[in-house]
Amino acid sequence: MIQQAPSLRLLRQLSRDLIAISTARWVCPSCRVRTSAVRNYAAASTAPVEKPKYITTPIFYVNANPHVGHMYSMVLADIFKRWWILRGKQALLCTGTDEHGMKIQQAAAKASSDPKPFCDKGADTFKDLASRLELTNDHFVRTTDQDHRDAVQFAWTRLEERGYIYTGKHEGWYSISDETFYPQSAVHLIVDPPTGRKIMVSMETGTEVNWQSEYNYHFKLSEFREPLLEFYRENPQWIVPQTRMEQVVKAVTEGLQDLSISRPAERLAWGIPVPNDDTQTIYVWLDALTNYITKAGFPWAPGKDSEQGWPADVHIIGKDITRFHCIYWPALLMALGISLPKNIVAHAHWTLGNKKMSKSTGNVVDPFFALDRFGVDVMRFYLAYDGGLAQDADYSNYHIIEKYRKALQGGLGNLASRVVRGKGWNLRLIVEQCTSGSMPLHTRNEHKLQKEFLDGLPRVVQQSMEKELDIRAGLRAIMNLVYETNRYISEMQPWKLVAKPYKASDSREEPSPELATTVYLTAETLRKVGILLQPFMPNKAAQLLDTLGVDQERRTFDWVEKVDDSYGTSKVEVGRGVEGVLFGPLQSDF
Repeated sequence: MIQQAPSLRLLRQLSRDLIAISTARWVCPSCRVRTSAVRNYAAASTAPVEKPKYITTPIFYVNANPHVGHMYSMVLADIFKRWWILRGKQALLCTGTDEHGMKIQQAAAKASSDPKPFCDKGADTFKDLASRLELTNDHFVRTTDQDHRDAVQFAWTRLEERGYIYTGKHEGWYSISDETFYPQSAVHLIVDPPTGRKIMVSMETGTEVNWQSEYNYHFKLSEFREPLLEFYRENPQWIVPQTRMEQVVKAVTEGLQDLSISRPAERLAWGIPVPNDDTQTIYVWLDALTNYITKAGFPWAPGKDSEQGWPADVHIIGKDITRFHCIYWPALLMALGISLPKNIVAHAHWTLGNKKMSKSTGNVVDPFFALDRFGVDVMRFYLAYDGGLAQDADYSNYHIIEKYRKALQGGLGNLASRVVRGKGWNLRLIVEQCTSGSMPLHTRNEHKLQKEFLDGLPRVVQQSMEKELDIRAGLRAIMNLVYETNRYISEMQPWKLVAKPYKASDSREEPSPELATTVYLTAETLRKVGILLQPFMPNKAAQLLDTLGVDQERRTFDWVEKVDDSYGTSKVEVGRGVEGVLFGPLQSDF
């Protein structure tokens, strides 16, 4: 509930407005430097520059250690970035940490630490996780960075200038954990099982709320109901999955209340001060959401907003922060006169034992332990293959081992071994003959069907990655072809088609058309699969392509649909034991 502020508060606001009118518009020092640099660059080059693809993770709160959900968001974002690089585009990835707000202030005090050192330690932990996951991030934003502070205060000033901020009394149910106010309709009374206390909690998140009444600044969110609904109608697939889009439209249709966007500094000191009013601290979510444009160079010189990637092509978020990213964020951007992000992927959560992960109950997964145990490529594969968009996924070591043995070791690894370690054929010779036309492909129906599957794969994966924004569907399409190709080669049994086995690697013995077709189509499957798997498993995909002898410059998406006549001689040692195998036995006793 919002009431008008006392006359003293209005007089202070009027005074600031008059000062702003009579003086130069406020611009932070670092913004002046950035703006100048952009203008100099623009003067030096008149050639049009294609906007880089810009992908972001949510920024992660440093009040606790990373969990598997953070790891999942990071992996999805990195796969999208690597995909666009594979497609020959420039792409940028931004991740980072959210370091302001009441939770941080309380967590630092509990740790007997000042907030900044506490945040430094937390940020280093998330940087370490990004490194362990081999994230190709271009930016690691920290909300305590000076450039971010400047961007937030500049955004606040612009909102004030445009008349979207006013002061007033705010009363409501406040969740420290969620850093947000909830209306009466969004909370209910429960009995806390561990303590037996009767407490009010948010229906959405289950976190405890307390009644608070205070004077602060407000953003006119209610004015954006119709503009938001119009945007949703014009962009019906803006949020993935569709169920999340429907939830957001329903929430906005039911009405929006103005948003409290500051907290009294006497209660919350750890944050960015409101410009010209150090009695108030900027609301942590307004602060946090601005990170996406901070690292895209905001504030921009006129017409230069796209040079560093804005608008974002994909925001990766968890489903629990959809309201902030899909209602508050687009409304703030509209108020600032800034283009909205092109898409938001709001993925589901990971559970453990089909129960919500919770640090308080110990029902959590340490991502560092998982990486130590299974390795980065296996974890990236598992998260992408099993992770959910609409429905939560259940994390299990058993499932990881099962996927490793069936999909990677028994599927992709077995297929590679069958071709590269083939009994009685020369892969290089077969590739030469089949690509030159000297050995026409056999016309047996099984070969035709395999080629149809193979030729259709790039379009299916591209559709999943670029139109549907469904990484799991893209990866499963790749792996389905691997499974089908294993069945194909088992049915064709090329090892039985060899007239006279030979050992010499440079043998020029002519294979039969059926043998050559089977081996070539299987090798082509591995080559194309290896190229397409690079965003998902960069190390294992590189090893597969090295084993096939694919040249480095022929590993882009264009080459998935081109004929490559140069591969077939392995660039690595291919042994007969464990060494040289793509996916060897699991090393640990699980």
